[in-house]
Amino acid sequence: MEQVLWEELQKLAGMPVEQLRARYREVYGEEARSGHRQHLVRRIGWRLQVLAQGDLSERAVRRAQELARDADLKTQVPGGWAPALKPVERGGRRDRRLPVAGSLLRRRYRERMVEVKVLPAGFEYEGQRYDSLSAVARAVTGTRWNGLLFFGLTKRRKAKSHVAR
Repeated sequence: MEQVLWEELQKLAGMPVEQLRARYREVYGEEARSGHRQHLVRRIGWRLQVLAQGDLSERAVRRAQELARDADLKTQVPGGWAPALKPVERGGRRDRRLPVAGSLLRRRYRERMVEVKVLPAGFEYEGQRYDSLSAVARAVTGTRWNGLLFFGLTKRRKAKSHVAR
């Protein structure tokens, strides 16, 4: 049995994506949502091993669920784990979608006119300075907005369609 499984796993490694998707359909009974070759090989290989050797024990499944519910594991990073990052230097290239410094951006929002002055490094709204248009949009609306989108300086991109090929 082990030899047959090993040979099947070796065949998977050489199959083109179309054949892998067909094999996925055979072992899972549904269409694959991914066209990523390595992902398909791994998922099919795992399923073939489960069918041949059995799935995780109930005890192992319970333990995995306990670990997944443990909030400390999901939110706490050990101290000293991440290297200290250098502060990001301001400057660099200015976004081409932004108007030149001194320009005024206007937009009507809920029966009031919002007016923002573009500064050489930032924006001014109601006498306060903001680093980004998104921060201004948040001050105006109370919710998160893409500042360029809020002030009409960019269009919303169409969502990518995830069509299987």
